[in-house]
Amino acid sequence: MADMEVVDRVKSWLSWSWTWYLWALWLFLVVLLIYLLRTPLRVYENMNIVAMFLNTLTPKFYVALTGTSSLISGLILIFEWWYFRKYGTSFIEQVSLNHLGPWLGGVENNNNGNNNTNNSQNNNQQSVPECKVWRNPLNLLRGAEYNRYTWVTGKEPLTYYDMNLSAQDHQTFFTCDTDHSRPTDESVMQRAWRERNPQARIKAAHEALEKDPECATAYILLAEEEATTILETERLFKQALKVGEANYKKSQSTQHLGAHYEAIHRRDTNVCVYVRRRLAMCARKLGRVKEAVKMMRDLMKEFPMMSVLNIHENLIEALLELQAYADVQAVLAKYDDISLPKSATICYTAALLKARAVADKFSPEIASKRGLSTAEMNAVEAIHRAVEFNPHVPKYLLETKSLILPPEHLLKRGDSEAIAYAFFHLPHWKRVDGALNLLHCTWEGSPYGESAVGDAPCHAFRMIPYPLEKGHLFYPYPSCTESADRELLPAFHEVSVYPKKELPFFILFTAGLCSVTALLALLTHQFPEPMGLVAKTFLNTITSPFNFLVEKLEGVLPSNLWHQLTRL
Repeated sequence: MADMEVVDRVKSWLSWSWTWYLWALWLFLVVLLIYLLRTPLRVYENMNIVAMFLNTLTPKFYVALTGTSSLISGLILIFEWWYFRKYGTSFIEQVSLNHLGPWLGGVENNNNGNNNTNNSQNNNQQSVPECKVWRNPLNLLRGAEYNRYTWVTGKEPLTYYDMNLSAQDHQTFFTCDTDHSRPTDESVMQRAWRERNPQARIKAAHEALEKDPECATAYILLAEEEATTILETERLFKQALKVGEANYKKSQSTQHLGAHYEAIHRRDTNVCVYVRRRLAMCARKLGRVKEAVKMMRDLMKEFPMMSVLNIHENLIEALLELQAYADVQAVLAKYDDISLPKSATICYTAALLKARAVADKFSPEIASKRGLSTAEMNAVEAIHRAVEFNPHVPKYLLETKSLILPPEHLLKRGDSEAIAYAFFHLPHWKRVDGALNLLHCTWEGSPYGESAVGDAPCHAFRMIPYPLEKGHLFYPYPSCTESADRELLPAFHEVSVYPKKELPFFILFTAGLCSVTALLALLTHQFPEPMGLVAKTFLNTITSPFNFLVEKLEGVLPSNLWHQLTRL
């Protein structure tokens, strides 16, 4: 494999060098041809005419020229900046690669390089999965939490895209295919979950309860969206649980009678699991953490196949609140497995437990002198693993970026997941003495940090490999997270982007060109005669090497070479 890569690199280099050699040879032949045809083409006469024309130009011409150049370059700069902000790339660079690249022979080489890179990546690791949006296991209540934020700030914390995904989830969890044919409460609720207007959904839920007071899904909708306090929400969820458990027991005995009864039983199972999980979350919010932990454990034990709700992440957060770190480690031992999907909760909780063992005695000054101990190195590697999975989290944990309410859905490894994790887990990091300090040193001491660590930079951390650049613990960081996060997060939030996009060369070039030409226009307008003299001197300086080369060629080649060639 290594020999093949060397051969491919040599072939690519030879192709590149041969292409540029041909271009240089073509340019040399053109220059030589112009020199040989200088007499028939009247090159000297035309150059004298151009020189006379430039000498007769007034300073007003130079003012107009530089002013026009500054205006055009400014317009190009504005367009380039707009295109970069919208599409994340330079328009000139994209056009150059797409249209000029084939002429220069660069596209074929890039494709070969990309094919080789893709082949090696496919051999070493699995294919990179597409950006998939997940349900936030710790999502807040719309009526009691999201709406209260809107009443206070006047801002909408949820986007339409996020709420539309929730509507699809509710239709999947709480409806079945036969509901639309039944003129009962379930058909009304199927219509309610599709409603966009919150008031219309609440009205439909009350209508369903009027038709059937034993409609569990109607209680769920009212608990989620109409209740304005956690206590009221808990009361409605308890009513939904009472009805849902009765329906679950009834459908459990008839699920084997056919596909229709099986779909009903699956719907009733989803209702029971969802309500019990929400009741556990209500108990956690109301301070009854031990009760919440018991409810979550029972739920995971009774329904082990309902992993789509990620109840173990709710359990980890509750156990951290109880400071039951041994129990947290036991949960991680089960779910932090290579065959199971990872999350920020899994990775950063594992890092927190490793940091807890050394953070209270950690000192950046001592670490920079003696190096890192084995336990400290394990903690730093765990933090690096977590940062490689989601590089957006440290900004929120270190409070260098403001938090907002987490969305109802999140994108793993994206800014939305970082917000959802930090919103609930920041107090747990603060509770462990020195944990944030160790995270700060690791983050700032590594290349992906933004600055040094105060007055005592942690040189020991710079010796650690750069996991974000290698991507050796997880698949390479996906490039689709930014666009998906912009759909999930509200417009007033500045989406965190990784890697931070640098300004393209052509934006910097046009900015410099615009500034220089504007300065020249101003100087020419204020000092016309000196600037005219400077322009002529500049032109003479540029043409002097060409004149020197022509004189040398005339001294080497006979003056009647063209006449002798015509005689042949």
